[in-house]
Amino acid sequence: MDKADIGLIGLAVMGQNLVLNMADHGYRVAVFNRTTSKVDDFIDGPAKGTNIIGTHSMEELVESLAKPRKVMLMVKAGEVVDRFIELLVPLLEQGDVIIDGGNSHFPDTTRRTAYLKEKGLRFIGTGVSGGEEGARFGPSIMPGGDPEAWPLVKDIFQAVSAKVDDEPCCQWVGQDGAGHFVKMVHNGIEYGDMQLICEAYSLMENVLGMSCEQMHEVFNEWNNGVLDSYLIDITKDILAMKDEDGEPLVDKILDTAGQKGTGKWTGISALDLGVPLTLIGESVFARVLSSLKDERVRASAILGPSPKISQMADDSNNNSNNKAEMLNALRDALYASKIISYAQGFMLMKEAAKEYDWNLNYGEIALMWRGGCIIRSTFLGNIKEAYDNNPELENLALDSFFTGALKAAEAGWRKAVILAVENGIPAPAFSSALSYFDGYRSERLPANLLQAQRDYFGAHTYERLDSKRGEFFHTDWTGHGGKVASTTYEV
Repeated sequence: MDKADIGLIGLAVMGQNLVLNMADHGYRVAVFNRTTSKVDDFIDGPAKGTNIIGTHSMEELVESLAKPRKVMLMVKAGEVVDRFIELLVPLLEQGDVIIDGGNSHFPDTTRRTAYLKEKGLRFIGTGVSGGEEGARFGPSIMPGGDPEAWPLVKDIFQAVSAKVDDEPCCQWVGQDGAGHFVKMVHNGIEYGDMQLICEAYSLMENVLGMSCEQMHEVFNEWNNGVLDSYLIDITKDILAMKDEDGEPLVDKILDTAGQKGTGKWTGISALDLGVPLTLIGESVFARVLSSLKDERVRASAILGPSPKISQMADDSNNNSNNKAEMLNALRDALYASKIISYAQGFMLMKEAAKEYDWNLNYGEIALMWRGGCIIRSTFLGNIKEAYDNNPELENLALDSFFTGALKAAEAGWRKAVILAVENGIPAPAFSSALSYFDGYRSERLPANLLQAQRDYFGAHTYERLDSKRGEFFHTDWTGHGGKVASTTYEV
């Protein structure tokens, strides 16, 4: 029997679909699962009639692979990945490759790359985005790790990835944890996009008094313009879905949201690197707040009532005109906030590249996200053009296309935030994005007072406008604080 081109461990839905995708592209894949009955079910079911090889032990899996062997792990991130690596190490030979395709934290990928290199093995940690459909028919793949491993898996990965204008949504991202870092940022932006859409939906439902069918029509229209994206597309489908009794299904879903950690990791990385990732941070906290369902119900009785909402639900000409105006404002707020979300995400990647000595190609990252992944959208083509025009671009907002888009959307954006505030509808992502926009373009911020406060209570020093940058001063604000400045801690 011919040897397999690649082995895959972990036959949950993502693993199964990725294997079938590889088989569709002419690759012979050997599979293994810790619960071996899953192997038999897969071979006798979805993989029936293919040349996929089922194996029932790690030894059998490794033996079935052509050299240099390539083994991909599609298992739960964390300790499970380390356990499988330890089981594989004694079975593999120098130059073989282990690939982690799960949502691993990037420092783990950096650690595993170094560990396996010491043992003569090559390691790739890759983000795979697109859900089960993407895995089956073309995901976005973001590989990083040991650069020597990339040529050994490049053809397979690029063959099975999504394509946009015949370009694969898969390119080498960078060494060590770069691939998983970019996937982490992708997921953080995904958190932001979803929260922004939810805020637009909430204002449509609670203030504009729109039905799910009416909202479906609006999102359908938006999906044919600048907001054309996967998440807008699925939102219109969700709003059209009816339950068995003919009522909108979304209205019957509990209003609590879960998370798997990647959004939280993105926020923590931003804090570590000193990047103002405000929108994504608010999106993570919005999920946390939603999880306090019972507490929120109790609080609504104590802290209510909310401001009276003046719905625009009737069909009078005046209300129809107001509603149309506010829908345009919501579209502008969604578009402008989305620009800010991506701008912050790319800021984070640029800072990480400096910190970890990665050579990230931001145009190629945008290209990788244009197809297959959850945040895929037409909008990403503009991001690629921005970085193609200026690879050293400091902030997407400074690119001429995005500068124009933000200025054009600003008035509607402000109207949407005002609408939310006046009616007591939480819109943390819309409002934090607008605050960031206002802060980023402010020549002067009130941090001068903040620096004076720090120096007053902690002698932390400050810089002066009439002195050169990097020269620090301390004032004895009380007359008995002395002239000694603090250099031991930060506040």
